[in-house]
Amino acid sequence: MNYTAAVITVSDKGCRGEREDTSGPNLCRLLRERGFLVEHTAMVPDEMELIKKELINCADALGIALILTTGGTGFSPRDVTPEATMAVVERPTPGIPEAMRAESMKITPRGCLSRSAAGIRGRSLIVNLPGSKKAAEENLLAVIAPLAHGLEMLQGEGSANCAREEK
Repeated sequence: MNYTAAVITVSDKGCRGEREDTSGPNLCRLLRERGFLVEHTAMVPDEMELIKKELINCADALGIALILTTGGTGFSPRDVTPEATMAVVERPTPGIPEAMRAESMKITPRGCLSRSAAGIRGRSLIVNLPGSKKAAEENLLAVIAPLAHGLEMLQGEGSANCAREEK
């Protein structure tokens, strides 16, 4: 099944035209290569209310299955993407960012500094990714197979078989 997806870039500099967004378009490419239908993209500044509004729009109004954010997950005082995400999700999914951090730690010890969050709102899964193109790609690829299975359960009418092995 092909699932819908949205990619939201969170960047003050990107919104001001001071930095080109390479992460968002790359995530779109990766999703399309894996059969996702990227139906929405957006760029918002590092502002809690604007991030929340965009996440709610994607989940509630657009009914997007997988909503990815890129940016705003670090230690900067303006990095509020995880807080905005947790303010709008109904059910947290901590295993997703845990898995991404575990994979990142294999590449760099700084992987432990990611504050990425993830959770479910309605029938949408929201996942925060780092802002850099390289880190966002590495993090998404670390969890894309299990995410597809999670979406199968979230979008399906009954429970999916969680015990089966992914090949």
